[in-house]
Amino acid sequence: MKRPIFLIVATTILFGLQSCEDSKLKYYTIEGFAQGSTYHIIYSKIDGYQPEQVKDLADGILDDINNSISGYNKGSVISRINNGEDLALDSIFIYTFNRSMEIWKESKGAFDPSAAPLFDIWGFGFEDKSLVSQSMIDSALLLVGMDKFALIEREDGTTHLTRSTDGSKLNFNAIGQGISCDLVARELEKLGCENYLVEIGREILCKGNSSRGGAWRVGLDKPIDGNMDEGKNLQEIIDLNDGGIVTSGNYRKFYIEDGRKFSHTIDPATGYPVQHSTLSATVIAKDAATADAYATWCMVVGVDSAKAIITQRNDIEAYIIYGEQDSMMEWHTPGIGIE
Repeated sequence: MKRPIFLIVATTILFGLQSCEDSKLKYYTIEGFAQGSTYHIIYSKIDGYQPEQVKDLADGILDDINNSISGYNKGSVISRINNGEDLALDSIFIYTFNRSMEIWKESKGAFDPSAAPLFDIWGFGFEDKSLVSQSMIDSALLLVGMDKFALIEREDGTTHLTRSTDGSKLNFNAIGQGISCDLVARELEKLGCENYLVEIGREILCKGNSSRGGAWRVGLDKPIDGNMDEGKNLQEIIDLNDGGIVTSGNYRKFYIEDGRKFSHTIDPATGYPVQHSTLSATVIAKDAATADAYATWCMVVGVDSAKAIITQRNDIEAYIIYGEQDSMMEWHTPGIGIE
């Protein structure tokens, strides 16, 4: 499922894109296009590496990811597997699958990349929406469940994906851009970079200090239906030094049919778009992949269950907005760095 991410870096760009004359470190910005969106990377000077070299490195990693787990790339590994091919898997696919399986188990199926057939039915996957019927939903539900997939290693040392049910598919969009942030950041650290912000499709992983000194500042858009003007109407500004931060919400990608709102967040248990009061969920975790997947998980289960999930963890922070469009309420963990 490709769900829009509503984490806006307008304030980060405002305070971090230009190198700061007062800073002891020189900061650079590289940017480009990736996975149907844009990316920005702000980082402190890396000895021995020019910005052009860093950009080439980032573009290379993002190309590898696109060729592995992007469902929008019809020639990618995941697209070909979904079409029934048997392929040797690359390390990016294997890592993404294993991390997805872990969170699927943790969430008891609320986070589920195998719900791809449901995303397609509702028009939020890789196929055009059709006329939805209960029989279609019932048939798709028989294909859903990460336990229908497994990785096997063959005698030649290659790893392949097996499935127990024909027609089952995967969609890694609810974790893919988080994975992308993590992998790009990992390479920056290998080069010796100590201060960076990696933003891909408005999902973020950062470390160290911004160019102005102190924490990176990330603006969160107010979750008003149809709010497409990124950064203009902010709900909060969050300070963050280290970790991934991702927001999922139901206010940009939805449609109205017969007077009823259908959002892109699909409950894998029912097969239908969620109808609860959660408007957006922002999650901060040690890595962007975890923040990405947990934000989706929180949106699927609703505010009360999301609160219970987050408060059980001492390594995850969250900021949840819920209620009606004209009477929003908020809940957040005490450790979150709200200005």
